[in-house]
Amino acid sequence: MIDSPIAATLFGPEDLRVVEHPLGPLAPGMVRVRFGAGGICGSDLHYFRHARTGDFVVTSPLVLGHEVAGEIVEISADAPGLAIGDRVAVNPSRWCGQCARCAEGRANLCENIYFMGSASKTPHMQGGFASLFDATPAQCVKIPPDVSYQAAALAEPLAVSLHAVARAGDIAGRNVILFGAGPIGLLTMLAARLNGCGELTVADIATAPLAFASRLGANRTIDLSGGNDELKSLTADKAIDVAFEISGTAAGLAAAIASVRRGGTVVQLGNLPGGQIPVAANAVMAKEINLNGTFRFGAEFNQAVDLIVSGDIDVLKLVTAERPLASACDAFALASDRSQSVKVVLTAD
Repeated sequence: MIDSPIAATLFGPEDLRVVEHPLGPLAPGMVRVRFGAGGICGSDLHYFRHARTGDFVVTSPLVLGHEVAGEIVEISADAPGLAIGDRVAVNPSRWCGQCARCAEGRANLCENIYFMGSASKTPHMQGGFASLFDATPAQCVKIPPDVSYQAAALAEPLAVSLHAVARAGDIAGRNVILFGAGPIGLLTMLAARLNGCGELTVADIATAPLAFASRLGANRTIDLSGGNDELKSLTADKAIDVAFEISGTAAGLAAAIASVRRGGTVVQLGNLPGGQIPVAANAVMAKEINLNGTFRFGAEFNQAVDLIVSGDIDVLKLVTAERPLASACDAFALASDRSQSVKVVLTAD
């Protein structure tokens, strides 16, 4: 067991500290996990910069991290199929299984959900950027010895992307554009490819992630930093069937609505700013666009683990740096610099 467990804890905007994080006795019905690796997510960065993401506001110290994997070190539960020493990818969602949304098979919309490293509830649910953290047995998905903790930790963002692609419907052979070439955008690109999409375009305002998208197989990239002329030229020449808005900006949503063909589909995946934003809603009506929201994931988490284990999607292609948990503050600074980083992963040491 770890003598002095630590955790990357947010106290306010840009006030992230690695502090001692002792845990009490393991509660009945829970398992305790030793941290193996964790990916820094865009929502973690929003919390880091602003102590909020969307409408979720940090009101008390919050241990960040929801893309995590590790080793089970203690069990205080009926945990069929799990044992001390098992290596697991940890699903950050803790669904109630009882509400109307869970009953209709949409657990991602659970009315009583707790989500690791999130300020969506008060008191907040602490996250997994900690030497030790607790989870339910249902959150733990076993991984084989030949799959690294770094890869397993990225099952969560891959699950987000798989759910987003599912929300677009059948995309086989359809022309797709993605606005935003961060980690979720790149994983959504890979998920769209897996589902047989047609020509795939990625648009962003930063050149480094666009170059990464090209290396991962985008048919075309568009740099929007100088304006929308190239995007307009593309849509004038080619019908865009599906647009994924991943940047989480009003400008990104406006561009997605403008670029998709009549009768096309826009999937809003990026976490837009809280409150009201300007939206070209009349174009949604006039073009009869299907505007679909997508939120987290459900059964896609297990699917994501399977795809990583099988090698069908190599999530480690996105990892540009690794830093130990004890250096989380430096890791967050690095992850905030899009010119240097795509995906930064924390490791146990």
